[in-house]
Amino acid sequence: MPKKATQQSFAGFDADQVSPVLKESNSVETSSSEVVEPSVAPTEFDFSGPLDLTDRLVVVVDSHSLIYQVFHAMPSMNSPTGIPVAAVHGFIADVLELLVRKKPDFLFCAFDKSEATFRNELYAEYKANRESMPEELRQQIPLIRNMLEAMGIPQLECSGFEADDILAKLSVDVDRAGGSCLIVTSDKDCRQLITERIKLYNIRRDTVMGVEELWSDWGVRPEQVVDYQAMVGDPVDNVPGIPLVGPKLAQQLLAQFSTLEGVLENAASVSGPKRRQNIEQGRERVMLSRTLVRLRADTPCEIPWSQGMVGQADMEKVTSMCELFGFRRLKDRAKDVLGRGSSAPVRATREVPTHYRCIKTQAELNDLADHLAKFELLCIDTETTSTSARGSEWVGMSVGWAPGEAAYIPVRAPMGEPQFGAQVVADAMRQVLENPAIAKLGQNIKFDLIVLRNAGIRVQGLAHDTMVADYLVEPGQRNHTLDELAIRYLNHKTIPISDLIGTGKNQRQMDQVPLAQVATYAAEDADIPLRILPELQERLEKLNLEGLYQRVEVPLIEVLAEMEYNGIRVDVARLQELSRGFTTEIARLRTEIFDLAGGEFNIDSPKQLGTILFTQLALPVIKKTKTGASTDADVLQELAHIHPLPAKVVAYRQAMKLKNTYVDALPELVCERTGRVHTSFRQDVAATGRLSSSDPNLQNIPIRNEQGRAIRSAFTAGEPGWLLLGADYSQIELRVLAHYSSDPALMDAYETDADIHCRVAAEVHGVAECDVTSEMRRMAKTINFGIVYGQSAFGLARTLGIPKDQAAEYIELYFSRYPGVQAFMLQTLDQCRRMGYVETMLGRRRTIQGVRDFNTIGVSKMRSLTEAERIAVNTVIQGSAADLIKLAMLTAHRTLKSSGIAARMLLQIHDELLFEVAPEAVDSLDQLVRDAMIGVAQLRVPLKVDVAVGATWAEV
Repeated sequence: MPKKATQQSFAGFDADQVSPVLKESNSVETSSSEVVEPSVAPTEFDFSGPLDLTDRLVVVVDSHSLIYQVFHAMPSMNSPTGIPVAAVHGFIADVLELLVRKKPDFLFCAFDKSEATFRNELYAEYKANRESMPEELRQQIPLIRNMLEAMGIPQLECSGFEADDILAKLSVDVDRAGGSCLIVTSDKDCRQLITERIKLYNIRRDTVMGVEELWSDWGVRPEQVVDYQAMVGDPVDNVPGIPLVGPKLAQQLLAQFSTLEGVLENAASVSGPKRRQNIEQGRERVMLSRTLVRLRADTPCEIPWSQGMVGQADMEKVTSMCELFGFRRLKDRAKDVLGRGSSAPVRATREVPTHYRCIKTQAELNDLADHLAKFELLCIDTETTSTSARGSEWVGMSVGWAPGEAAYIPVRAPMGEPQFGAQVVADAMRQVLENPAIAKLGQNIKFDLIVLRNAGIRVQGLAHDTMVADYLVEPGQRNHTLDELAIRYLNHKTIPISDLIGTGKNQRQMDQVPLAQVATYAAEDADIPLRILPELQERLEKLNLEGLYQRVEVPLIEVLAEMEYNGIRVDVARLQELSRGFTTEIARLRTEIFDLAGGEFNIDSPKQLGTILFTQLALPVIKKTKTGASTDADVLQELAHIHPLPAKVVAYRQAMKLKNTYVDALPELVCERTGRVHTSFRQDVAATGRLSSSDPNLQNIPIRNEQGRAIRSAFTAGEPGWLLLGADYSQIELRVLAHYSSDPALMDAYETDADIHCRVAAEVHGVAECDVTSEMRRMAKTINFGIVYGQSAFGLARTLGIPKDQAAEYIELYFSRYPGVQAFMLQTLDQCRRMGYVETMLGRRRTIQGVRDFNTIGVSKMRSLTEAERIAVNTVIQGSAADLIKLAMLTAHRTLKSSGIAARMLLQIHDELLFEVAPEAVDSLDQLVRDAMIGVAQLRVPLKVDVAVGATWAEV
């Protein structure tokens, strides 16, 4: 974040606690006290004499071939730091699978070292038609190579030669040394290398090609492959071949004349005057082609046989890199496959002696309560009959007071086992749980606050949440569960919940599990956070996140617990009415789709839809997946400009999704106890700091279309006669952008309360604001928000449905009119590249890798930001907006609590807060909320809040 952004002030934060000066390093020291165990060394092998590979299997991977396969097959995937890693994941997963399936003695990966080889010197047009490597893939090649290095797998390359030549060199050496070689490739040129001991392996199909398989497919012998390829040519590599000689004719000619020389000598006997002429006149051309396709077994590449032996992984590096990339399951897979044979030390489990107790008598319960009252910090955890905090029954609670020391109190248990009942436990534990002088710790403690409040206990002294703390120090990690934290910080595997309640149809409730099992499981859940907390506190302090943690995120837990406890009323009758309407609308859309398609088909089947779109209607294929042409939303939106059917499918999918996700599902989620829906607000999901909503997700209900507004009309106040009041920050992200950029034109627009979209439209189109049309304003609005999200000219063109050149021109005009925005983006990206992270206004930090040096590559490259660069800019903007709304929630909650106003805060949806309020208190609440939201920070431009009141959320 630019240094000038430190000038703002915030309610509840001192100047030196907001957006601190960044340090040159964000590394965190790891503990040096971990115990290590000796590892297993690879099998002994004598390399001093002539190479003898008898009974040995050598596997060599055509790396770029496999990398391209997985890149096009895998869905997009980013690491916690924002860099693309799908190809890394796919390639490494394949390498691990090779080790499991084939159990090789040696494993190598061959790479192309440079694009120019001896073949380019022979024929300048060789591979001239090849498209350049996609930038998203190019970024991942070094990551793949780093992973291979950590896995102890040598990478072979040779200047002036291709990876295929290295495959030839290595496989021929293996054959001569009496070993077996498996070449992992989809390149058909490698078929010339096949012998009885050299075979090709297709990892996707799990098939091996040897001499027999080659004959079955091409009808040629391995020694004829080069001649066959020379005649047929290869348009992909721009190998010329002989015109009009295809695979079938080439096979027939070689079957008749055996070799290419034989074909050329007998050209006069070939049928067809044109083919005969091409062969007779094409000698020089086809001989060149043969030289181009022949692989060079004499490649000057030294094979490091001792390094290629399987079992030399550095597991510490493999594990840390998997964590860096966010590969949780792949990390476990790598440990299973590589761990035993690794030559590097493996981290041992850091265990402490445990003394877990199960409380079974009233005397033990009373003694426990007295014992707990002596401690300054306790960890609490509750067990329930379901994952719904408001709708479940309390089964029991565990309390931890020191590492390895915890107890479980059963509230409900199987018949015949000790249990106390909710009231008895509540009465005994209230003195501890409601004592603010005793600090409380938990893992996702918000859940426990709600469960205990159901039992009449208002927990006081909330101090720590390990889930929230880990989220702050590792915002890019995909999950922050206790199981994950135990492995990451303690190298300890916790008891899986499935061991207790099972899975699927045989799953049972926790109060049906034998008490002895529950007690150990629950006590561990209260013990592990106590053991993790010190390291998390140390990391929070080192990363300068302690203030954000203690002043925003931890206090916010109580606010969210209050909102979730309150819930929001849903009119079930209204939803049932909407369901009937959606059913009618979906039936209409199906009929229209079938009419346009000329017959019925399964609209929900991508394969059948693809057949209609790309075969029957002959629409262009926009994007491909591993299963064929894509029919995803982006593709359909683009095709909608060409034909009406894709637009109907988009509408059909939207209607089906809303009906299934909300209209039909919400009535099932109404809590019997309250008659309301209680969504769960998650602090640990969005890396930018935004809250997310789940069970149900109320953030994804569309607000700008008729269907979304209809669904929102079912949400009402829960008290008779009460109303809903919504307060929404006006264009908060663009105001944050204006604050950071200090762009004079943007700041002037907000200081004068101008219509920013109209102003930008006028600037970009070069017209007066009074002459801006609604279409111009719509386009300007898209540009405004597109800039915030780093949208490229291609993305803007697709969104607006305009040519790419026109979109690029709009972006150029925008930056020329608002140069401060470009300067801010450059400054943010430069700092991110140097420091390795970006920060929000309150110092929320996100580590991001893969940002380019625009001082070197030029500012023009900003028109096509990489995914990592888009994340960097967006995190500063959206993350700062998230900081502001969280501060507003804290202020509104605290002020409302002390005001006596008859109102409750119910929901937070991005930049909007929703309350239910008594009619006579509307004006008071209006003023209270405006003051809370506007007063949280003094930015360079004024904050603005729009407030609306209505009987339903739709009216608000």
